[in-house]
Amino acid sequence: MRAYSQFYLDDSMRNLAGMFDYAVRGLNYVPDEFFSLFIDSGIASLYEHGNPKYVSGFSGIELCQNVLEKTGRDFTFVETDNSFDGPEYWCGWVLSYYQWYSSFRFKDLQEYGLLPSEILKRYILHEADILKFVEVANLIIKRNQKNRPTRLQIIRKERSMTQKELSDLSGVSLRMIQLYEQRQNDINKAAGAVINKLAWVLNCNFYDIMELEVE
Repeated sequence: MRAYSQFYLDDSMRNLAGMFDYAVRGLNYVPDEFFSLFIDSGIASLYEHGNPKYVSGFSGIELCQNVLEKTGRDFTFVETDNSFDGPEYWCGWVLSYYQWYSSFRFKDLQEYGLLPSEILKRYILHEADILKFVEVANLIIKRNQKNRPTRLQIIRKERSMTQKELSDLSGVSLRMIQLYEQRQNDINKAAGAVINKLAWVLNCNFYDIMELEVE
């Protein structure tokens, strides 16, 4: 199940590539900083759902302008050369493809360390089949996923809540919560009612406490 119809994929990849290239080379934004602005602007979410206006209707420069305006930044047009084979362009190009391929949110990719700075380090892959990049991206996410607390634990602590308090309020056993946070039980395989109870108490979306499932 892909993020949206493949019909829009070529436009999506080209436009996101143009956006990153223009933001980094033209406007001198730090790649990871602009990626955060892209997510904060809400345009990343529209992109994830294949909104035709954004994945196909705007050029890369227009997307960049939208991102900056929606995050309260000034936008001043500058002339740039049309470089369609540099690392910044490739970064946006493969980032768009991987999001479509995986259906992960851009926010998920940021959370699990698949940042533009990490992608740019692997520019050597630009001549390889794009599925080679997918393999590398999956490895980055798996490595970071293994070395970080579970989402359930992170959100619980953000709410200043103990495991016992979460158990009492949700009706999910304390032992079960411990096993989820220790990764001994897979929360993605929990009953929907269990996940919904935890999410309701933590005041978040059920997706927010589930872990990414990387192929």
